[in-house]
Amino acid sequence: MSELFHECGIAAVYHLPNSDPSPLAPMGDPGKTSQLISRLLLDIQNRGQLAAGMTTFNPARNQLIDTHKDVGTVTEVFQLNHQNAFNNLMKKYQGPAAIGHVRYATCGKDERSYAQPFERHHIQKSKWFSFGFNGQLANYQELCQEILAESDFHLARETDTEILMHLISQELSKENPGELFDILGNLSQRLDGAYNIVFLDALGNMFVSRDPVGIRPLCYAFDGSLFAAASESVALANMGFDADEIHSLPPGSAIVIQDGKLTIREYAKPMQKAHCFFEWIYFANVCSTLDDQSVYIVRKRLGEELAQQETVPIDKDTIVVPVPDTAKAAADSMAFNLSVPSLEGLIRNRYIGRTFIEGANRQDKVRAKYTPLPEVLEDKRVLLVEDTIVRSTTMKALISQLKERGRAREVHVRVACPPIIGPCFYGIDMSTINELFAPRFLQGGEMTPEVEQAMAKAIGADSLKYLPKESIARAVGLPDNSLCQACIDTTYPTEAGRKLYQIAVENSQNDNGDDPHRTYDVSLTSPVRS
Repeated sequence: MSELFHECGIAAVYHLPNSDPSPLAPMGDPGKTSQLISRLLLDIQNRGQLAAGMTTFNPARNQLIDTHKDVGTVTEVFQLNHQNAFNNLMKKYQGPAAIGHVRYATCGKDERSYAQPFERHHIQKSKWFSFGFNGQLANYQELCQEILAESDFHLARETDTEILMHLISQELSKENPGELFDILGNLSQRLDGAYNIVFLDALGNMFVSRDPVGIRPLCYAFDGSLFAAASESVALANMGFDADEIHSLPPGSAIVIQDGKLTIREYAKPMQKAHCFFEWIYFANVCSTLDDQSVYIVRKRLGEELAQQETVPIDKDTIVVPVPDTAKAAADSMAFNLSVPSLEGLIRNRYIGRTFIEGANRQDKVRAKYTPLPEVLEDKRVLLVEDTIVRSTTMKALISQLKERGRAREVHVRVACPPIIGPCFYGIDMSTINELFAPRFLQGGEMTPEVEQAMAKAIGADSLKYLPKESIARAVGLPDNSLCQACIDTTYPTEAGRKLYQIAVENSQNDNGDDPHRTYDVSLTSPVRS
């Protein structure tokens, strides 16, 4: 699904003193966390390709904590294709502790100053820190207004990451700031939304925290002296941790390393768990396990759900084709249950850069990114399986290519997700109602065969079927009330999210069709704020 992007991913590594050396450290050297952090970030690159960076701690250098970051992929930023440059970079930033970040922006500009981690210099070591942030603050504008109400305060960037940096700074500047757990507890009373954080200061203290709602995933593992954390379990597994050593951090909990000692503790009582279901059906690596639920198994179950509701006649010319790459598990499962072939009739060009197709029209973008194979598709009834449809522009162009270039006789779109009817204010790049495909057809009503046929006609498909909402909890294997499904049922798990949705509804009713502003970009002078 090339129309939808995640905000970012985070990672952390720490070699604990006075512990048994870990064989997972590069050549047993506890000072080479820079190598480990770049490796972790490479494995969560799916969560953001706009920028990458790391901060490392080393008490033996003048820059006790030092940050390297830039716009680009992990390979580009860390020069992974240039061995000498990479080795020099790793040597410069070696140390016993490191945090890292990969970014795709739901807010803020595409430039280096917005890349993370954000580092705040200070002459006092306890106030000199760096952090990376995964998620989105739904009450961003409210916090922004509070900060700017002080005449001596200024915000240099249009991003909630800078807001969070100021709030952390305020907590650390208190006369008695308390433990890091206390700081997180105080922050949780002011923050609304999704906010997983990795933090490192010039004393070598670190924390890794997950917000009390648990919207975004966060995993951690230990092996002797080595502690590591990442947004997804696959990064830890590929580092060499055994499956039984990898755990999901509970919502409202943090791992704090202070004075060389590690503690896991709850810093805020979770009132409601709301894990984003999109993590399993699209965003996460298929090899990951999040909150004890396998991403692959979830997608396999979604395919089974699709097969159960299939009504198109199945004959020898019927095939299932996934939209590469994340729909493949659901497509294979659906095909198996229907006893029809699952074939790669659509090949994705994995080597095309974002810049190469920038500015092209939709048809040209699809032509550059996907190649339909007439050898597979010609004269076939194609059941095209996709994760979801958000704005429909890519899907419409894709169906056109399947029929024109692939010479498919019929294309029946099967979506392994219910219709997207609500924006996301917790870190997914869709924030207005009018940009979404489904609401203009549903008009607040229920899905009917007539509505589905109208939607199919709009994108040029012979038919279109979505999964019902109840399929999601069954597939994920978690209770319905522990999932954030706001984009498919408009039930937002936080107060600021609910306020933003009301703003989004009002904007959609007043929008003349050319308003580029996102819901959470509402003016600070607006009488209706998040």
